[in-house]
Amino acid sequence: MSTAIQDIFIRNYERRHTPKTHIVYRIDIQAHVRSWQMWRRYSEFDDLNTELRKSTGSSPPIDLPPKHAFKTLPFVHMDHSELDERRQGLESYLRAILSAKDDRWREAYAFREFLGVPVGRQPLGARPSQGIAPQFTSSTWLDEHTDLQSRLRDVWANIHKRDALSSQGDAVGAHKSNLAAKSKLAGVLSRIGVLGKGLQELGMAGLREGELQRRTDMVARLQDDCEKLSRVASVARQTTQKPDQEVLLGFSKAKPAKRVFGAVPEETEVTRPLDNVGLLSLQQEQIEQQDNQLAQLTTILQRQRHLGEAINAEVVSQIELLDDLSNEVDNVGAKLHTAKTQMNKLS
Repeated sequence: MSTAIQDIFIRNYERRHTPKTHIVYRIDIQAHVRSWQMWRRYSEFDDLNTELRKSTGSSPPIDLPPKHAFKTLPFVHMDHSELDERRQGLESYLRAILSAKDDRWREAYAFREFLGVPVGRQPLGARPSQGIAPQFTSSTWLDEHTDLQSRLRDVWANIHKRDALSSQGDAVGAHKSNLAAKSKLAGVLSRIGVLGKGLQELGMAGLREGELQRRTDMVARLQDDCEKLSRVASVARQTTQKPDQEVLLGFSKAKPAKRVFGAVPEETEVTRPLDNVGLLSLQQEQIEQQDNQLAQLTTILQRQRHLGEAINAEVVSQIELLDDLSNEVDNVGAKLHTAKTQMNKLS
């Protein structure tokens, strides 16, 4: 889910009298970076339960609290203890779906719509013919960005696992980890495109220019991270292909690793206690830091470019105004000269 729900509570209910007297339950939803409330009637819970059964082909983990006990009771005479019992039953129903090991009910579009979760990407199980389009609010856009950052960290974890397995001689495990990293990366790339389109919609909906620029930079950094990860995965596959084949065939002639830099290396206090694997890890960390610094510098330069373009447009506009003013001054001067000539003739 683009908005990761952490917990659900139904702490209260209230009686409403329009269009006719009924009871609504307040659902408190707590997500990763925000929380919100939804008010739902029991009939809406019943509709949700029916839709979940149809869309998933099975019943949710627990049943809804029965409604037959309330059918003959007018709302004005309903017992508070019975209403509270129903409130607890509805809360247990939602929390059971949220905590179930099987996520088919939790990921169903009907459940997310019921809780008011804006859809940042096409819901699982949705068909193109349903016409469900990506939609973001300012908050859910940030939720989606946070989730993509988390998934990129998972990709890095797969790549580090691949490198560790490769150094241990486990070619098959390293290959599987690399495939997992590339599969997750492909999913992130597709969602970044949706995130960019959502940002355009937010801009058209009135998102402030400064915030729009900041989020544009955030999307650009995600794209840069994806490109870097793609290069790391591709280069590792190309450079390790031959040794992996030799290991799988069982005739590897690799010699014990040793430091050969073409010259006597200059040791420092940082590198002296490290072996080859430690040096490689240190080098990768430094390269990653340099890449991050380069990304920050790129962002700064992009902002400077936008600022320069804005200044240039303003200067061009001012020059045009000055040209118009100069033409007006010339016209007024010519008219004054004509008037002066006529005055001289009259005198």
